[in-house]
Amino acid sequence: MVEGKPFADSSKEEDSSEASQTRRRKIEHIEICLDEEVQCLRTTMFEDIDFVHNALPEIDKDRIDLTINFFGLRAGAPLIIAAMTGGHPQTKSVNMKLASAAEELGLPIGVGSQRAAVEDESLVDTFKIVRETAPSVPVIANIGATHVNAAPDAVSMIDADILAVHLNPLQEAIQPEGDCNSEGALESIAAIVDSVDIPVIVKETGAGISGEVAKSLEDAGIAGIDVGGLGGTSWAGVEYYRAQKEDNDLKAQLGLDFWDWGIPTAMSVLMVLDSTDLDVVATGGIRSGLDVAKALALGSVAAGVAHPLLSPAVHGNALDVIIELERILEGLKVAMYLTGSKKVEELSSKRLILSGKLVESLKSLGIDYRKIAGGN
Repeated sequence: MVEGKPFADSSKEEDSSEASQTRRRKIEHIEICLDEEVQCLRTTMFEDIDFVHNALPEIDKDRIDLTINFFGLRAGAPLIIAAMTGGHPQTKSVNMKLASAAEELGLPIGVGSQRAAVEDESLVDTFKIVRETAPSVPVIANIGATHVNAAPDAVSMIDADILAVHLNPLQEAIQPEGDCNSEGALESIAAIVDSVDIPVIVKETGAGISGEVAKSLEDAGIAGIDVGGLGGTSWAGVEYYRAQKEDNDLKAQLGLDFWDWGIPTAMSVLMVLDSTDLDVVATGGIRSGLDVAKALALGSVAAGVAHPLLSPAVHGNALDVIIELERILEGLKVAMYLTGSKKVEELSSKRLILSGKLVESLKSLGIDYRKIAGGN
């Protein structure tokens, strides 16, 4: 490694093939997320949600139970180590540290898109290391919506318990080499559901999922939605920096114009729940245990975190990742204690105070915010 960079200079790779470009892009994404300010300027809208404080919780904080049923599997807490990376030789150690933390705390863990490893067997170990390091936790495979034939291999590669199909039209639209042909994607997702024998969820990557899209996906047979909402890392922002590096002024300007495009995470959760009976995961800008508690109070089954874990996983060791996760879990426990919630599922029945842009947005969509505030 060179000083100031977590990985050897990927720009020196001589192979100009599509596979090589994909590998190089994996490293560039990580380096940009670590080195540049790529967080959204708009927020998750969780700041427009408050709990009603319970001055007499009548529970023992040390006996709070964080365990959940996660798509039929036991998890130690409603917190997912969200998909981050894989598909480049230098990302293997990152996934190993994340998986070690997942195993220690009993948390579900997702991997980055596995298409590169399906096409190039030399990259399989960058993903396989997750299951090898975390044999007892729910592991989530990851494939694109149009890659039907790759789905079974992605699942078997890491002995996955769940398959996530990712959607990233915004990122593709800004990406210098992006693919903006989404024709037939819904049909492909239905085919993916039929091609594997584990639950399939669909996840966005930073721009959220609307109620209408969620309903179409429910009809296609999926088991759940990871909203991947607006409020955390802006992937349009990440691609802006990549476009700048390649002197692509048009794509760079698009990255700036669409930096904050999308549905805020809290809003997306409520839109999906209002339109479907699917299990929902809240990912996108989750930065604290209080954020997790609010997501659960809205009706999510879990919340996912990525960016806060990236630096510890790249620059530190598994213990550093565990420390960051334990900080979030302790915040969740405090929120549960202060609302008198002994179990995770009790949070969804607690009264909430909704305000600001969240209420105005719900009104504009005809969603009854009073019913949400009264407890689900």
